[in-house]
Amino acid sequence: MKRLLISAAVGVMAFGPLATGPALAQSQVLNLQDADIRVFIQDVARATGRTFIIDPRVSGKVSIASQEPLSKTELFEVLLSTLRANGLVAIPAGGGAYRIAPEQGAATQPSSLGSSGQGFTTHVFRLRNIDADAAAETLKPLIGAQGVVTAGRRSNTLVVADYADNLGRIRALIGQIDQDRSVIETITLRSMSAREMAGVVNDLLKAPGEESNARNALMSVLVVESSNSLVLRGDADIITRLRPVITDLDRRAQSNGDVRVVRLQHASAEQLVPMLQQLVGQASTSTTTTSTTSGTSTGPAPSQETAQAATVRPTAVNGARPANIARFAGANALVISADAQTQQMLAEVIRQLDVRREQVLVEAVVVEVSDETAKRLGVQFALAGTNGSAIPFVGNNFTNGAPSLLGLAGAAAANNVLPEDSTALTTLRAAALDALANTTGMITGGAGRIGDDALFGFIVNAVKSDTKSNLLSTPSIMTLDNQEASILVGQEVPVTTGEVLGDSNTNPFRTVQRQNVGIELKVRPQINAGGAVTLFLRQEVSSVAGPVAAGSDELVFNKREIETTVLADDGDIIVLGGLLDQNERVSVDRTPILGDVPGLGALFRSKAREGGKTNLMVFIRPRIIKTAADARAATAARYGYVRDQQGVRKGEVETDLDAMVREYMQIAPPAAAQPVQPAS
Repeated sequence: MKRLLISAAVGVMAFGPLATGPALAQSQVLNLQDADIRVFIQDVARATGRTFIIDPRVSGKVSIASQEPLSKTELFEVLLSTLRANGLVAIPAGGGAYRIAPEQGAATQPSSLGSSGQGFTTHVFRLRNIDADAAAETLKPLIGAQGVVTAGRRSNTLVVADYADNLGRIRALIGQIDQDRSVIETITLRSMSAREMAGVVNDLLKAPGEESNARNALMSVLVVESSNSLVLRGDADIITRLRPVITDLDRRAQSNGDVRVVRLQHASAEQLVPMLQQLVGQASTSTTTTSTTSGTSTGPAPSQETAQAATVRPTAVNGARPANIARFAGANALVISADAQTQQMLAEVIRQLDVRREQVLVEAVVVEVSDETAKRLGVQFALAGTNGSAIPFVGNNFTNGAPSLLGLAGAAAANNVLPEDSTALTTLRAAALDALANTTGMITGGAGRIGDDALFGFIVNAVKSDTKSNLLSTPSIMTLDNQEASILVGQEVPVTTGEVLGDSNTNPFRTVQRQNVGIELKVRPQINAGGAVTLFLRQEVSSVAGPVAAGSDELVFNKREIETTVLADDGDIIVLGGLLDQNERVSVDRTPILGDVPGLGALFRSKAREGGKTNLMVFIRPRIIKTAADARAATAARYGYVRDQQGVRKGEVETDLDAMVREYMQIAPPAAAQPVQPAS
């Protein structure tokens, strides 16, 4: 049986032609021909006194010849070289032992860290000046086929597993490249902005074709705004070449004069001017000329007066000459006249304020669910004597019953008594017709005579109604951060506010005011540093309920209004408020005594029951639109919703909306957002 763990004392051995392992004099040279490598390892163990753990996968034949006798150290080195030539490796295992295994995957095998420096070993290099990731990329081509190099970012270290001789070469190489030869120099600018100069230096040192927002790899450029200085850290030769360029650009900025025109990209010149004037101590602007209302003009070129150079009283700041700031509305530009130091200060303020402002998409949801029920049952009757009989007039009339029997009886009686052209007859007939027209539910009745002495009549009215409504409105509006906006979807309803009639109806007039009725949303969002949004908003939903009474011109309006200030996180839905209202009313009209008689009393009373339940809730959802991509995504989602609704209604592939955008606007419709696929 072959031995896997061989330990031998130091002794003298010689190698025969077949390397069978008999002990010979140490002065013999090494001469092996197609000897089993496992046997060769055993003989080296006996000769050197070292311990070898042989992996079962180790196999093969070796041929070795030497011209001179070998010492123990030389014999061990020959073994390591032989193993390496046959795809095997000796890995230090601690206690002076070595584990002999195939070279593949040797880096993942357990070994003694930073051991004797022989065989396949692992070492940790601590870097002081260069970045571990960059060093790892540099060393990868120099590592053996089965070696591994790993960068530790937090500790800025390299872990390298490779042959000991290659690790020595890598150690020497790291010692040469892990050196800081950079210098640090501070350059204070007099005229040009330090931030602007930093951008020029970075662009100058970038490689051709590199992205515009990438930083250069040759030098670190730090801006110190408080002193308008640049701190450069890099190779001394590069700084020496850049110093005259920076000085020349700073000198040229000073020679450009004291008047500068700043064209704004995002901010409004009209809003910036008062603030900048306060910074330099300039008096408030008093505009005496006509300004344009937009940034573009299709008419003649603006005259000199359009520049709105205000009548001001310049004030000197810190002993410097006075500064003047004016705006040119036609180009949304600022004209600044000041010394170089003031120009730098104003340029930095303008740079920080003239940025793309974030937007907020505010979506409101108003939900109102109501349920109204009504029940009514009543009986009315009347009895009257005729021809002078002794039968008295008897009848009942209830406020919660319609139509009124007495009104109908009065119209019938007047029809037999009053002439046809009588105004009273016309009025009674109109009242009776209105009472019948406004009746709901089932109505039945009758009339007749009792002999020749009396007349009688009765009406039975029964009603049951159930009304349910579900109102949902979702107004939405997009606006700039801290900019008030409003949306109104509704109508203007005329409301009489005054009326005057002169003597004998001469020169009458009426004043009317139009009132907005519909869905209205007013909001001013304010984006906070933490990503939340403070909303100052007013939400109103109104409608016309109808006239105050029949025949009246006065209107009753239904109105739901919320005005509040809330704080909501980006994309979250929060409730603004609402109302849960439930009411029930029961009214009973009866004839005294008779209405309380069991059974028969139903003929002498009228009963009505009305109930209502209303659930009203208002929700709000703000979404911060930071980039153009966010705006396109929000637009595409709502455009796709409208397009789908239009397509469902018409059953067409391309809707009228798509056709209008494609033909009139000459652009492709916004692409619909792709649905998120569930994870498998």
